[in-house]
Amino acid sequence: MRPIAAAGIGCAVLAVAGCGGDSPTVKASDSAVQVEISNTINYGSTGTTTTLDCADGKSLTIGGSNNTVTVTGRCASVNVGGADNKVTLDAVSGDITTVGLNNSVVYRDGEPTINDVGTDNSITKG
Repeated sequence: MRPIAAAGIGCAVLAVAGCGGDSPTVKASDSAVQVEISNTINYGSTGTTTTLDCADGKSLTIGGSNNTVTVTGRCASVNVGGADNKVTLDAVSGDITTVGLNNSVVYRDGEPTINDVGTDNSITKG
């Protein structure tokens, strides 16, 4: 990601944060952006391998393509968009929603509501 794009995202996030009162956490690199606003982690990337932490009850949104994401902690809800992402979750207490195509989501614990509104996605307990 080019620095100007990361700065633009940070400014947009700060503008939104001013309305809600919670300060966002923004992390950006050449290939990924992670923004946490309130109790939701938003991660967008292409071709990365990373570990994210839902702690005990954060929500998570993942976008992009060809990412391998390991998620620790218990997520309140998880949304996965894009294509060809591989997501492994420790635990989910609410729901898992996939949009996009060819995403693979494996969760180890919990009884989440499953919503697959994309194409050729896989959501399994394992």
